Amino acid sequence: MIALGLETATDRLSVALGRPGEPVIERNLEGARRHAAALLPMVAEVLREGGIPLEAVEALAIADGPGSFTGLRVGAAAVKALARVLPGLGVWTASSLLVRAVAVSAPHGARVLVVTSALRGELYAACYRIDLPRQIETLLEPGLATPESLHGATADLLVADAPDKLVERLAARLEVPLVRGSAGLPSAAALLTLVGVSGGAERIGALDNWEPTYGRPAEAQVKWEATHGQTLPDPTRQPG
Repeated sequence: MIALGLETATDRLSVALGRPGEPVIERNLEGARRHAAALLPMVAEVLREGGIPLEAVEALAIADGPGSFTGLRVGAAAVKALARVLPGLGVWTASSLLVRAVAVSAPHGARVLVVTSALRGELYAACYRIDLPRQIETLLEPGLATPESLHGATADLLVADAPDKLVERLAARLEVPLVRGSAGLPSAAALLTLVGVSGGAERIGALDNWEPTYGRPAEAQVKWEATHGQTLPDPTRQPG
């Protein structure tokens, strides 16, 4: 199976192409606000390097968030466009928190707690038991949290991408190894390892109705609502 992975949830754009038994071709681009212009050219680049025509791609994987509102929108639009020109394409998705957990290559059976900034003094958090390529067990579903609410978490490794004060408060309490910086960012190559794994990526059924898990409304929306005293439609709610 030839699979294409797109990771657009953070400031690092990542695209990967792979198939069983062969090395993955991956391209990464650092920098916010570059996703819209760079995503499709990067897809074309990895296909060209792999000698694979777009029509031969059988599966597409996309990180589901939480993450950058704009980045997730770009990824979702690209996936829906590609699916329309490739009938029968299987589309898979996984939380960007799970992709981060897998990207650090934790030992088999390790419990990996992942936290990222949710702004306003909060975190997005999830915990997974990683046993690739056999299975993934979700110990804590992705959601909003505070350092204090995670004090009871049991983990072997902490992957953090959040303000220093929040991370230090949590790390001091848990007393486990800490992964920060680029090593803890999600990647398209890590995303592809979750396709077909029990508890890993999930196949999207009705793609037209699917939206990424933003976590909460964009800051621009929050400021607009506060200024105008009106509530806009909430894009963080999944359609029924």
